[in-house]
Amino acid sequence: MKHIICYTDGGSRGNPGIAGVGIIARKSTGEMLFEGSRFLGNATNNFAEYAGVVLLLNELKKRLGKETKTTEIEIRMDSELIQKQLSGEYQIKEPSLVPQFIEIHNLRVSSFPHVRFVHVRREENTDADRLANEAMDRRA
Repeated sequence: MKHIICYTDGGSRGNPGIAGVGIIARKSTGEMLFEGSRFLGNATNNFAEYAGVVLLLNELKKRLGKETKTTEIEIRMDSELIQKQLSGEYQIKEPSLVPQFIEIHNLRVSSFPHVRFVHVRREENTDADRLANEAMDRRA
């Protein structure tokens, strides 16, 4: 089975404040598949973290098509809270995050049966963090 390692990061300057996300996808060999970023406008840090996962999954679906169903996807993020919520270990207590959680859940059911979420230290997520900050700097 094919294996893809991804990194996501979302951030906001202020909470809520100017927000952006960064995403990266690589083959298990380390070869870059794609990277990207998006400015979100005004949002909380946790909203931005979820938005990064949504953007990543949609981009993977667009690029891989039906291959997503037979590919192991490992999504690494430095937000332990979001990782534990997406893994089913923590409940979501903030109502504004529920729609994003449901969107991710629906994507998992329809296209990503082999996805798992992994918490990493911030030092291991610097490239996605850089992309998120560039999106906030561009404000576009």
